[in-house]
Amino acid sequence: MIVLLSVRPGTLESTMTEDLSPAERYAAARRRAAEQATALADFREMYDFGLDPFQIEACQALEAGKGVLVAAPTGSGKTIVGEFAVHLALQQGKKCFYTTPIKALSNQKYADLCRRYGTDRVGLLTGDNSVNADAPVVVMTTEVLRNMLYAGSQTLLGLGYVVMDEVHYLSDRFRGAVWEEVIIHLPASVTLVSLSATVSNAEEFGDWLDTVRGDTQVIVSEHRPVPLFQHVLAGRRMYDLFEEGEGHKKAVNPDLTRMARLEASRPSYQDRRRGRAMKEAERERRQRSRVWTPSRPEVIERLDSEGLLPAITFIFSRAACEAAVQQCLYAGLRLNDEGARERVRALVEERTASIPTEDLHVLGYYEWLEGLERGIAAHHAGMLPTFKEVVEELFVRGLVKAVFATETLALGINMPARSVVLEKLVKWNGEQHADITAGEFTQLTGRAGRRGIDVEGHAVVLWQRGMNPEHLAGLAGTRTYPLRSSFRPSYNMAVNLVEQFGRHRSRELLETSFAQFQADKSVVGISRQVQRNEEGLEGYKASMTCHLGDFDAYARLRRELKDRENELARQGADQRRAEAAVALEKLKPGDVIHVPTGKYAGLALVLEPGLPAGRSNGHRGFEHHDGPRPLVLTAERQVKRLASMDFPVPVEALDRMRIPKSFNPRSPQSRRDLASALRTKAGHIPPERARKKRSQAADDREIARLRKAIRAHPCHGCDDREDHARWAERHHRLMRDTTQLERRIEGRTNTIARTFDRIVALLTELDYLRADEVTEHGKRLARLYGELDLLASECLREHVWEGLSPAELAACVSALVYESRVADDATAPKVPSGKAKAALGETVRIWGRLDALEEDFRISQTEGVGQREPDLGFAWAAYMWASGKGLDEVLREAEMPAGDFVRWCKQVIDVLGQIAAAAPGEGSTVPKNARRAVDGLLRGVVAYSSVG
Repeated sequence: MIVLLSVRPGTLESTMTEDLSPAERYAAARRRAAEQATALADFREMYDFGLDPFQIEACQALEAGKGVLVAAPTGSGKTIVGEFAVHLALQQGKKCFYTTPIKALSNQKYADLCRRYGTDRVGLLTGDNSVNADAPVVVMTTEVLRNMLYAGSQTLLGLGYVVMDEVHYLSDRFRGAVWEEVIIHLPASVTLVSLSATVSNAEEFGDWLDTVRGDTQVIVSEHRPVPLFQHVLAGRRMYDLFEEGEGHKKAVNPDLTRMARLEASRPSYQDRRRGRAMKEAERERRQRSRVWTPSRPEVIERLDSEGLLPAITFIFSRAACEAAVQQCLYAGLRLNDEGARERVRALVEERTASIPTEDLHVLGYYEWLEGLERGIAAHHAGMLPTFKEVVEELFVRGLVKAVFATETLALGINMPARSVVLEKLVKWNGEQHADITAGEFTQLTGRAGRRGIDVEGHAVVLWQRGMNPEHLAGLAGTRTYPLRSSFRPSYNMAVNLVEQFGRHRSRELLETSFAQFQADKSVVGISRQVQRNEEGLEGYKASMTCHLGDFDAYARLRRELKDRENELARQGADQRRAEAAVALEKLKPGDVIHVPTGKYAGLALVLEPGLPAGRSNGHRGFEHHDGPRPLVLTAERQVKRLASMDFPVPVEALDRMRIPKSFNPRSPQSRRDLASALRTKAGHIPPERARKKRSQAADDREIARLRKAIRAHPCHGCDDREDHARWAERHHRLMRDTTQLERRIEGRTNTIARTFDRIVALLTELDYLRADEVTEHGKRLARLYGELDLLASECLREHVWEGLSPAELAACVSALVYESRVADDATAPKVPSGKAKAALGETVRIWGRLDALEEDFRISQTEGVGQREPDLGFAWAAYMWASGKGLDEVLREAEMPAGDFVRWCKQVIDVLGQIAAAAPGEGSTVPKNARRAVDGLLRGVVAYSSVG
């Protein structure tokens, strides 16, 4: 059932009670009395504001025993529905798990629920923390719940409700599969509450939830509680992006369109002022144009003067976020008065009291504090978690008014602002600079407008040269984006499923995934096209029917003849190219040749014969050559390197002449003199004409056979033969297209199950599975979660980590989790020497074996399945930190921001914990050393971050 609500809050009751008859008023009073006896009535009493229609609708569905999917804009209050599930669970004596995609969100929700229900009734479970795990209400990351389901944890007993906050995360290509695993494997008795951003295919997602979870009501609200206004800041002026058109339709501001047209018609700044000093040219440019991109301090000052602070400025670069803060400090910006400065300092000192003074210096504490005191801060993943949490708290309290952040801040953190600024509409996606999508624009600008504080929110995009207002309006006008599954089976998932359900039932379960649901729906459209094509084929077949015989067989003979002739022509061309390449390889400096074709056809002198086909080690590393590319001097005095396409036929030296040692190809005089000598020496020699060889087709027996069969076929004598042939060719083309469509249908049907079959086959080959039995190796793999789960299991199996010290083990395990931000770093990473170096080398060797095995079983990393190459880039940092080295030394050696260092350490700690539990107990040093490595890593800045 889909409910689309766009009713504004506070309008329902007034509409319902107007102009009612006595009987209707009596019925309404009875309804109100019934409502007051519900759990929702008690719940509403806990809030000092009224609930919106979509919240009431969702809560009523929950109380009626249905699951719900709530899709609503950021900041609209959809978490109220999740909190009602908590309320119902406590009232019914059941448990409620509240899951979030990231630890920071888990921490926030844990704090919120503790304030409402008390710390004794609320627990927290994240990868590396456990607080009151047996409480009736537990906040956790989604991965923790997935692991509980596979392990059959006793904590699941009595579970009545699961809230999945930010469920649209299942589109995430790295972690999205976890959401689907949880949804599929939760016991049928559990009521699921799914909270999502506004997605365009909520109905499709709801249909799938209905299929796998039972009765699910979908409630979509597109109403923003705080209206959002879009602007473009250009020079000193702030333009509205839209203006009201006819019939209240929004049209792009014509001033912006005119400005973009004028900017495009002006010559570029470089063209106008080549050779002029930068500052002078910039000043003149501003005088000549009202349009420029304001600096970061100018933007904040402008927002402050307009009353649009606090603001979040999204910059898609960590370094640029830090630079923005420094620019504002250098510009003398102060957004806090003395009283606010004192409150900031007091809170910061309280939150950082546990950090030693020597570490504060390393972390840039004093520069960070100066920005905070002025009301300015950065927020990005490279910051220490404690520092980020302080920024978030100060921002919510109104003591930080300007934050420069990367897009990670938009991922669910409760940090709304009055205004959001986007510097650019382009960001680096890991492979290239790409335009941000409508979904990303919605997610970022959704932070603007604080419910209960602001009357309206503002999204400001800075003017950039080349900006297209129509494109920006398209981004701003698209309020929803589709939810796409990223679900793929993994090795760990396969052994866990087989252990619980057996192979056949596991395969059936995977076919219920949202990924397969979407693939099956996409097949419907292709199937319809196949049906239309089949109807067309029948018509073509009727049109090509010949009264003299089987025209289909006759057309097939003609096609075979044409294909054979084309094949022979290709073979002839390939042979001529090969002969030409052999002839080029025989050339020597001083040979006089005649270039047969191309731009430089004619007489030429070979200066350098070029490299033969194959690989050579050049100044850029190994380079591939298709064949020789001789450097020649033409009779017209040009020095050019020719390509193989200039020699479609073999070439031979007409003569030879000496090249002077003093010849300089860059000197016009040298070229002129040598070209003159070339013309004198060989200008009278006529080019040798290529002898035309007898066609292969003339002596080909297959062609002779086909021509004879065609002449002997009855249809060859038909008067309408060529007309029939045209219909037959159309029939053939349509049949070929239909076959391709059918292959696409076959490729999309049961795709997830087929991938699962290949994974199971590989695991069977490695003795992790034997039919429906999970071996001891398989049971170990079942306890290892992560991208390189199979590699970790193989390292344990082959005793790669036996005898390593705790610090060496930490270094080796880091290779299983770390991924460099910069791909293909040319320099080899520094690694510890001795046993650790040997173990890392062995890890890479095992990965190479697994990679080859995956190729044999057609398991591809491009499809999101398989083991990527281990990255050794964090091994030295992990080793030093686990060895007890100081923060200053480790960060300096690692060349890594403190936040990244802490995050990678925590991920290594998580995997070390899994290894300690999965490793064989008797006679192995790994479990004990893994626990010691955790103790060595979990200190200092790594242990400073708050609960999660």
